Amino acid sequence: MSKKNQTLGEFIIENQQAFPYSSGELSRLINSIRLAAKVVNHEVNKAGLVDITGAVGDTNIQGEEQQKLDVYANQKFIQTLTNREIVCGIASEENDEYITIQGHNKDHKNKYVVLMDPLDGSSNIDVNVSVGTIFSVYRRVTPIGTPVTMEDFLQPGNLQVAAGYIIYGTSTMLVYTTGHGVNGFTLNPAIGTYYLSHPNMKFSEDGNIYSVNEGNYAQFPRGVKDYIKYCQAEEDDRPYTSRYIGSLVSDIHRNMIKGGIYIYPGSSKYPDGKLRLLYECNPMAFIAEQAGGKASNGFKRIMDIKPTELHERVPFFCGSKNMVEKAEECMRNAKEK
Repeated sequence: MSKKNQTLGEFIIENQQAFPYSSGELSRLINSIRLAAKVVNHEVNKAGLVDITGAVGDTNIQGEEQQKLDVYANQKFIQTLTNREIVCGIASEENDEYITIQGHNKDHKNKYVVLMDPLDGSSNIDVNVSVGTIFSVYRRVTPIGTPVTMEDFLQPGNLQVAAGYIIYGTSTMLVYTTGHGVNGFTLNPAIGTYYLSHPNMKFSEDGNIYSVNEGNYAQFPRGVKDYIKYCQAEEDDRPYTSRYIGSLVSDIHRNMIKGGIYIYPGSSKYPDGKLRLLYECNPMAFIAEQAGGKASNGFKRIMDIKPTELHERVPFFCGSKNMVEKAEECMRNAKEK
């Protein structure tokens, strides 16, 4: 029985039996992510003391300026997952193409692919605001023993076997699900061990926080504007509180603990939104649903969307179930007018 202050290693071993097809690989994969997160956490905590902040002068596939910690985190997660020979492929928000990984014997016998945003919220690094890592795990669909193909990565979110995030904040937490609820583990930096601090995390059905960049209000579709007005109305238990950090991991983490909705909609400038389906929305949707919440593009369940490209973007509504459903109602009503 899982208990508070249990170590992450103990928790993984105790729950291995939930994956009869895994033979321990998935547990080893989570352990590898745990290790890489500790290394990245060490660098994040040194930001401002060493030359690790600021831009590197390059842009990623999305045309966004890469920060030094973006590049560092990407390298560390790829190195750790590659060296441990657990995955057969990796796709990262920071790389144009997916990476094929061969085993020590030049084979392709591993079963899992990982998709990740190695450092979410990196524009906040220089001002000491919480950032995070997001990851998503799938079983490959191509035959074991062959190199991975794009088909292994373009899977709908409902086929995820694990997803999680690490938040590097006042404390460092690893939060993940393997389809059996959501659990959070806090790092004790003195001994380098994660302890179960937030067992069975849940979104409340209702909340009173809405998180959206209202600076883009003029560009939002009518349904989103209507929902924001609903949140601000002085009726019943409203107005709601507006809280927006601009770091997806931080905003989702707060809203899961306190109850709320996160919205990054499409806009006149970005019709499909800015968040990536595979690296951000699918893993957060899996976590939200396992925590009793909901995730949608405004009309459709996020995890039912079949991806068509590696860096596909989608509008994103995620959080407390009743709040997401109200936002969907506003979107539908606006579309019908």
